[in-house]
Amino acid sequence: MDTRITDLEIRLTHQESTLDELNDTIIHQQRDIDKLQREIISLTDQIRSLQQAPAAPPGEETPPPHY
Repeated sequence: MDTRITDLEIRLTHQESTLDELNDTIIHQQRDIDKLQREIISLTDQIRSLQQAPAAPPGEETPPPHY
């Protein structure tokens, strides 16, 4: 009986350790996801600002320096 209790305590300790590791992993992954979402928003804003910039018609553009 005593060994069964000891075995159960050992299993419980390992399970708690595993849960702690999994929790840490989830926390790190969520931080990475949050960072990537901020980067996507920033890149989307940059693309939108480039698309909204008025482009001169081809006849009004200055020729390149080699002309």
